[in-house]
Amino acid sequence: MQRREFLTGTLASSALAIGSNAGAQTTEAVRPRQFYQLRRYLLQSGPQVAMTEKYISEALIPALADKGGPVGAFRLDIGPETPTFYVLIPIMAPAMAAALELELSQNETYIKAAEPFWSAPASSPAFLRVESSLLVAFEGWPRITPPAKGKRIFQLRTYESPSYRDHILKVQMFHSGELEIFKNAGLQPVFFGDTLLGPRMPNLTYMLSFADSAELDARWNVFRNDPAWKKLSSDPRFAFEPIVSNITNLILSPLDASQI
Repeated sequence: MQRREFLTGTLASSALAIGSNAGAQTTEAVRPRQFYQLRRYLLQSGPQVAMTEKYISEALIPALADKGGPVGAFRLDIGPETPTFYVLIPIMAPAMAAALELELSQNETYIKAAEPFWSAPASSPAFLRVESSLLVAFEGWPRITPPAKGKRIFQLRTYESPSYRDHILKVQMFHSGELEIFKNAGLQPVFFGDTLLGPRMPNLTYMLSFADSAELDARWNVFRNDPAWKKLSSDPRFAFEPIVSNITNLILSPLDASQI
């Protein structure tokens, strides 16, 4: 398949996914692709940390109970700009993300629980900034897959590409065998998402879960030494130039209230 044909087909597929999900009913038989709002709460060490965690745990997550699936809430352990919290919100249509804040502002139970965070004065703000991205799930991994119960760490990885062509090729690479290689290596994906709106586009983001850092290192060693990966990564369709220009790699731990 020519790259231009693949690009056209992939973009058309994404558009159809957005359109069909906009009014879709969630059924296990159909299993439509989810959308994700990924929020990042940038904080300052001190009272902001406890206040924002309380807000996420006691106000935000309960208010999101019926929006599309389990909500993930995480603390950044290794990465730039700590302290930071991440919240992963699954939704079934992009319009839900656009209307989410307005809907929450009209929820009296939420407003009451969120009051200290919601109305924090300028002299003592609850956070520095909140950033948000909208992603669509990969066709090959259409829904969040929560990990097994027990103590976990999470790896959040974002791949930036130098062009939209190369970004589409990287998504194609995942669907041309890389997802299977992940599973064969024992890597445990939580989600894969193509960024529709957000910073540093074009990019994709995915999350993996591990029991601990030792398992993380061991599983990635299996992956990178897999003959199938070596073959795929040298495939001329994807190896003619660097199709990933930057990788952001973060290590997170779940907040007590996280549903993932």
